[in-house]
Amino acid sequence: MPRLALYALAVCVLAIAAAVVSFARGSLLGIVWILIAGISSNMAWYYLRKTRADRATTHEGEGATG
Repeated sequence: MPRLALYALAVCVLAIAAAVVSFARGSLLGIVWILIAGISSNMAWYYLRKTRADRATTHEGEGATG
């Protein structure tokens, strides 16, 4: 798993935990944490798919030349 995807996933998990704590305390700041979790989740998926596509392209290129 690429490093940037792991960082984005960690931010997502921490943002969800912060949202739960915020809502439990009665603060509407949890809405912001939910939005941050959504953005970081999308970033994690982007980096995972980008890495998979790069690997597939690399393997196809090796097969075509050999």
